[in-house]
Amino acid sequence: MLSSQTSSIFTVSRLNQTVRLLLEQEMGQVWISGEISNFTQPASGHWYFTLKDDTAQVRCAMFRNSNRRVTFRPQHGQQVLVRANITLYEPRGDYQVIAESMQPAGEGLLQQKYEQLKAKLQAEGLFDQQHKQPLPSPAHCVGVITSKTGAALHDILHVLKRRDPSLPVIIYPTAVQGDDAPGQIVRAIELANARGECDVLIVGRGGGSLEDLWSFNDERVARRFLPAAFRWSAPSVTKRTSR
Repeated sequence: MLSSQTSSIFTVSRLNQTVRLLLEQEMGQVWISGEISNFTQPASGHWYFTLKDDTAQVRCAMFRNSNRRVTFRPQHGQQVLVRANITLYEPRGDYQVIAESMQPAGEGLLQQKYEQLKAKLQAEGLFDQQHKQPLPSPAHCVGVITSKTGAALHDILHVLKRRDPSLPVIIYPTAVQGDDAPGQIVRAIELANARGECDVLIVGRGGGSLEDLWSFNDERVARRFLPAAFRWSAPSVTKRTSR
């Protein structure tokens, strides 16, 4: 005998459709970290794989128009960070992850932190055009904040000498990598700004991985680059050199 709440009875199709809409509307886009397994790429060019951790797993798909932007070939057992939409495949009632981007887990987590900091500073209006300072032309003195033993200093001095052999250059040595680097970079910027000796300040280092360069994405350092957040006496230029 049916209860009076017949309006609550779902067909299978309606149930799956309702759950799909709830997943897509309520979850939105999410970041997921996990280990790749069961990776396949059929003739369609789409990728199908499972993301798992120690206690759970979920099926994922990454369609060709998205996976063509991935710069590496995923491998079984590889730890990755995936940005994805959550949905449900109605014909089978299977919930799945539709990946939009994929990065190796280490760099991926750092990239996510970078994007979050960028969005935070942007929301504060610190990237607004009105805060940007023009570079002086010509510059009368250039300050360089970098490692005194790194390749970047040699490259920067070489370029400056080639452009203008008589241009005065003041070096503010600092660590550019490691736990102490962000604090040292901030202090060097503040010292250069307090002295007011230069009308352009270059903050740079040699090339490296995202992890190697991460000191320059520290929030304390980022805020010192922004005229709206820190009273500047000179515009700054950031530079990464490579050989």
